Amino acid sequence: MKTSPSLLLLLAALFMGATLQAQTTTTTKPKTKAPPFVIPPDINGLKTIIAAPDKLKPLKIAIFDGKGAPAGGIQNMEDRIKSIPQSTVTHVTAEQMGTIDLKAFDVVIFSGGSGGAQAEAIGEIGRNNVREFVRGGGGYVGVCAGAYLACSNFKWSLGILNASTVSSKWQRGQGFMDTEVTPEGSKLLGDVKGTFKVRYHNGPIIKPAGRTDIPAYTPVTVFRSEIAEYGSPVGVMVNSPAQAVGTFGKGRVFISSPHPENTPGLEHFIPRAVLWAGGVGEL
Repeated sequence: MKTSPSLLLLLAALFMGATLQAQTTTTTKPKTKAPPFVIPPDINGLKTIIAAPDKLKPLKIAIFDGKGAPAGGIQNMEDRIKSIPQSTVTHVTAEQMGTIDLKAFDVVIFSGGSGGAQAEAIGEIGRNNVREFVRGGGGYVGVCAGAYLACSNFKWSLGILNASTVSSKWQRGQGFMDTEVTPEGSKLLGDVKGTFKVRYHNGPIIKPAGRTDIPAYTPVTVFRSEIAEYGSPVGVMVNSPAQAVGTFGKGRVFISSPHPENTPGLEHFIPRAVLWAGGVGEL
């Protein structure tokens, strides 16, 4: 029995249609989303690692609220600052940062997000306003993005900390790093024995910038473990500062590469840092 040409064409068309349908089904298959990053409440063994500060002072605090500073990061910082009695927090927008008289405040805070985006948002006028505020005696607290902003090796940097990043490959990943308080850091954080965990997410790994016009920074804590994903350099994180302090003119600068503000057990870390930046205690 012979098969007609028209039947062969019909069978071929049906086969091609089925093949295309299979290919379409394969290419439009929804991608699996990465699971959300979870912060275990017992990451530090349900212990209070950093004790509440014993010296308190009401502070007037300005916190940047604009591009490069997501609302969640700002809220995390505010939640910690609430433990400083009678202190006030004022949100300052990108536009305001260039015109507001920062001398009305004791401390300015730049939270996590993107240091470059924060710098672009406030512009050169805003950056100079912050710089002169610190030079004149104001306090600066920068976490993650805010730590990048304080450094001296970017064209958009504030340049208020004598530090630069060890690599341009800033994306290292996220996780919980082991950190340890330095002898100098114990003056700020109290007597803390051994290592403890802190949440890390692409914060700066710093080294001395070698500037001669401002003092060297002082490490407060150091990393004792490392994460190095996305082609970032290996072997540069362990023993580098996780948190550091310095001075710029008459002002005090505190930076944190990781995120103690939402790490269980470290609830009093940021209040101690803000108080120190605001002139409470020595280091």
